[in-house]
Amino acid sequence: MKTVTLSPTYQVEIPREVREQLGLRPGAKLSVSRIGGRVELMPIVEPSDLFGTMPELPSFEREHEKDRDLG
Repeated sequence: MKTVTLSPTYQVEIPREVREQLGLRPGAKLSVSRIGGRVELMPIVEPSDLFGTMPELPSFEREHEKDRDLG
């Protein structure tokens, strides 16, 4: 577990190892939540950031499209 210190201006520095593992860059937005007695930071992922992250799905034809082609 990494330990950080809260600065006099209530800021914390996210350790390099964690930033690199999560791909955090300066300007990244994080949501802040209180869960019980804990503070949780979660990176906010924009939908456009997800483009190209899913494997391409195989194409398929629906049955009613097959019937139309025979028409």
